[in-house]
Amino acid sequence: MDPQTVEAKAWVILDPQSHQVIASYNENEHRAPASLTKMMVGYLSLQAVEQGKLNLEQIVTVPEVVTTVKGDESRLRLHPGDQISVQELISGLIIMSANDAALTLATLISGDIPQFLQLMNHTAQQLGMHNTQFDNPSGITMQNHYASAFDLALLSQAIVKNTPEYLNYSKQQEFSYKDIHHHATNILLKKDPSVDGLKTGYTEAAGYNLALTANRLDPNTNEYRRLIVVVMGTASKQKRADVAYTLMNIAYNYTQTKQLFRHDQIIADIPVIGGQKPIYKINLPQSNSYHTLSLLTDDMVLNAQQFDNTSQRFILQKSPLEILEPLKQPQQMAFSIQLLQQQLDAPLIHTAMPLAKINVTQFKKIIHEVDIVQDVALDQASWWHRLVAWIKSWIQLIQGHSIKAVIYPITTP
Repeated sequence: MDPQTVEAKAWVILDPQSHQVIASYNENEHRAPASLTKMMVGYLSLQAVEQGKLNLEQIVTVPEVVTTVKGDESRLRLHPGDQISVQELISGLIIMSANDAALTLATLISGDIPQFLQLMNHTAQQLGMHNTQFDNPSGITMQNHYASAFDLALLSQAIVKNTPEYLNYSKQQEFSYKDIHHHATNILLKKDPSVDGLKTGYTEAAGYNLALTANRLDPNTNEYRRLIVVVMGTASKQKRADVAYTLMNIAYNYTQTKQLFRHDQIIADIPVIGGQKPIYKINLPQSNSYHTLSLLTDDMVLNAQQFDNTSQRFILQKSPLEILEPLKQPQQMAFSIQLLQQQLDAPLIHTAMPLAKINVTQFKKIIHEVDIVQDVALDQASWWHRLVAWIKSWIQLIQGHSIKAVIYPITTP
């Protein structure tokens, strides 16, 4: 994608099924996250509910720290001593982006704001958010408060996987609390029913930010597929929606998530020296391994402004009409197997032994790496069988032959 045609300072498209970045620009740049910060607060709040530390119906007392929220900030107009449920706080946090809800939840979870900031930053590091530093729970612009588009995509991925109930809040288009009635600022919720999150954000320093996710039925696999898009530093509320929606639709139409290979395949035979069985067979891993595959050739540089959201296609030329159709099947797929063990010596008991690595390439570029790690238990043969095997190997060596590992080709589904 030509970055000059995407009107955002930084952006990323992430496939949470495969954990692959489909496309990005300035994705590791430190930027003001604004209220996208509250995704972490929501994530930690819902984890606390899941762990039994909080209850959604629990009524809590609003702490003194809410007096630091200024009148021009988004807020529920909470006052110290007010009574409010955890459910209302989380709703106000995610749907309305209320700063006083963020401070109340932070204090409720950790006791005070400094302790909660430690929890936020520790969790960020656990999630691999290495270009993120939280200095407040609300997203107020501060020098040491920053995040990258990629990091916020990682946080979005964690939310979808670990606290999916977050999406029950973020897909709501309206929220009411006492005399406050708020319409969701994610305008794509009304435009597309597949959109169910995640968070909008704006400050003068940040510009307009949006973490967006959608879940759609993939006609190629007949399974639902989720994608995440984060755009930062756009010029307006409408622009952040337009840019994120365009990137989302491009990714859905011109990439595909599918299973890489069948799991009943033997990919290699490794000689066993001195074992009851002469060969150890390596199988493909049993876990489902999916990856996003391009439906376009690698040398294409796409102009995002040529994408038509109505037809869901790139209009390369209007007169005469020239449309870029995606390929029906991923092209140029190749697998290469690297054995990490050329032979095994019995007896052997080894848990989590690295045996091989599979590189998946497309257009000669590695797009996925699969580590083959297995528990290996090999019994030693009797002394007589070991002697016979040694004599056979000695004869083969004299004849110019040696026992070698055998690698088999991988077939795709």
